[in-house]
Amino acid sequence: MRTLIILLLTFIASPAISQPLQSWVEDQLDISALRGSLWGGVAAYADAPQEPLFSVQADTRLTPASTLKLLTTAAALETFGPLHRFKTELYAEQKPDENGILHGNLYVRGGGDPTLGSSRVTGAETLQAVLQKWQQAIEAAGIRRIEGRIVADVSSFEGPSVAPKVNWENMGNYYAAPVSPLCINDNLFEIQFTPQPLGNQPVSVAHVEPAVDGLSFQSFVTTDAKSKKDNAYVYGAPGQNELKIFGTIPTHSTGFKIKGAMPDAALFAVQALRKQLNQNGISVNGTSQTTANQPDYTSMHLLHTYQSPALKDIVVIVNKRSFNLYAEMLLRNLAVAAGKKGSLQNGLNELNTFLRKRNLIGDTDTVLYDGSGLSRDNLLTSNTLLRTLIYMSNSPYFTYYYNSLATPDDRGDLLLLRRFLKPQKKVNEVRIKGGTIDGVKAGAGYVKDQNGRLIAFVMIANNLASKDENLLRTHENIIKKLLELK
Repeated sequence: MRTLIILLLTFIASPAISQPLQSWVEDQLDISALRGSLWGGVAAYADAPQEPLFSVQADTRLTPASTLKLLTTAAALETFGPLHRFKTELYAEQKPDENGILHGNLYVRGGGDPTLGSSRVTGAETLQAVLQKWQQAIEAAGIRRIEGRIVADVSSFEGPSVAPKVNWENMGNYYAAPVSPLCINDNLFEIQFTPQPLGNQPVSVAHVEPAVDGLSFQSFVTTDAKSKKDNAYVYGAPGQNELKIFGTIPTHSTGFKIKGAMPDAALFAVQALRKQLNQNGISVNGTSQTTANQPDYTSMHLLHTYQSPALKDIVVIVNKRSFNLYAEMLLRNLAVAAGKKGSLQNGLNELNTFLRKRNLIGDTDTVLYDGSGLSRDNLLTSNTLLRTLIYMSNSPYFTYYYNSLATPDDRGDLLLLRRFLKPQKKVNEVRIKGGTIDGVKAGAGYVKDQNGRLIAFVMIANNLASKDENLLRTHENIIKKLLELK
């Protein structure tokens, strides 16, 4: 059956389109929000992909925003399986002597776990819980003092930790956090501003949680009494400790928080471990540092292995919460699984190989620069997403993929469908991945018609001049029409 579906996908380029629905969709697109813009979309029954229900510029390359995550998570589930867990290992260079002194280094070997020290994913443990486990493992090994250093091994990844096409306004903020084979605390920190109940006033940084050694801030942020939204941005490149913050925040009598990206999460992890040990009676004489050269672990002593939650639970956060860091981590892990360094380019190569081998893309269907969709320069066709959605509907892992997408009333990736679907009790008939960056609004996923038959759909708008909500209403109307099919 799965082979048959792959063969049928090749016919989407020359479809036999349902003309009444095609004309209706084209009429829906005649709105002011789409003047001067590009719109591409397509929908088809999962069991009849060669007969699209509608198709508008479905082979035109468009910027997908976060709907690109549908490709990354599909490849991850198919490559690793839903129960895969990523490992982070703690090693001692040698055994302690009779006095409990380790005459050597401790190594924390990063294994590409996106969730280490996070509270986002079911089954993950917080930063403090991870540090305590490492401390307990060191104590259980009889180590009472460390003469060497604590070293973060980041050798499994290489190259840029943030995609080069990510713009400067995003870089430095938590949603563009640099990747690392040793992630920690979602590679972010919270910035607490001083209380300021009056509008148009400057605000300074009160404190940061967790505290990151060496960070300094210049705040150019002011309060906006008319807005309740965070419009402040942290500016800083990976590895840069001098950060500047621009924009506005709402007035607040107790202070306001935003999230920034850790410049070097792996270094923070081993610095935090050093503090944890020193505060609990295990002195560490050496410094904390990172290494890009893999040590020889064959003669070392494994003290602890931390395992991530299952991939199926990580994929939920990627798609339903549209968390960029986890998507970028999965992309690089595709390269590691293929026996290569976890670089951005190697990950993109593996993703494209995955898509080509399954006949999901042609030679010119995609131009990809990251795995999350954050870059405005990413390009793919609506048919690429449709083929992927239909392919995954025949995967043994489809339940995990399907359930990782947002429902209309989910307080995660998407809220735009809640109003009109919930009164009709159609919430469980829709699964969707949204995508929004400047000038782009997209949505792709599945609906079930009145007979419960599965439909895959894609809608991508590019070059939008405003944030006109009428476009979202148009997308709602198209989904509603698909739900009404018999």
